[in-house]
Amino acid sequence: MSSFTTVDLRRARADDWDRHWLDFSATSEKAPATLYRRRLAFRLLAIDLRDTAARMLEIGSGTGSFAQEFCARLPHCRFLGVDLSRAGVELSARRVPSATFIQRDLLQPAQPAQQLGYRATHALCSEVLEHIDDPIRLLHRSAEYMAAGCKLVVTVPGGRRNAFDEHIGHRRHYTPAELRDLLERAGFTVERVYAAGFPFFNLYRIFTTMRGRRLIQDVSGQPSWLVRAGGPVFGALFHCNLINPWGWQTVAVARFG
Repeated sequence: MSSFTTVDLRRARADDWDRHWLDFSATSEKAPATLYRRRLAFRLLAIDLRDTAARMLEIGSGTGSFAQEFCARLPHCRFLGVDLSRAGVELSARRVPSATFIQRDLLQPAQPAQQLGYRATHALCSEVLEHIDDPIRLLHRSAEYMAAGCKLVVTVPGGRRNAFDEHIGHRRHYTPAELRDLLERAGFTVERVYAAGFPFFNLYRIFTTMRGRRLIQDVSGQPSWLVRAGGPVFGALFHCNLINPWGWQTVAVARFG
């Protein structure tokens, strides 16, 4: 009898990012939460437009939406994206031919083709750690691509998980204190950690939680009318979000080495 249980099967489906990107990428890239996190990332990375030596690493580069904007803003900077999903890497490479993307499971040792000698000065890990059973190991392996002093910006969700979070494999959400502890145990020096997004990101999370499993259909393929109507409204409101202890978007800035 196979030892592969119903729980294992559910977990495998939740971690199938080749499938998820095909199902959800069209909606995810335009979601107000995605755009909000991207604005936070650019502000916190704070790369000087004149810095020709900057080298960017994205841990969990998805389908290349951040890479596309980064390379348009900073065309002189090198960019490396690392992602578990083959579909994501292939889409990213077609979308941003000036960047480099590799498929790698960062919980496993690097294969020869994945040992690039790349040393990033800046790195982003956005909405990744909540999917990982062993995030410290992932951070250790990601550091193989970082130079000493590399600035790392991390975003993870706070607040409670909802049905959609569980569908895409969220293991846990983080408070600022929990994220600080994780980064310090992984060997990073934390410069800043905080909760962002109050009140409108929280309101958005409440709304998506209330949709339950219906949200999965709302965002599959072409977005539903509800998503199309609500996206611009929340997108505008998110410009008024505050940084305070009540926000449900957890953010950190840290240094490697």
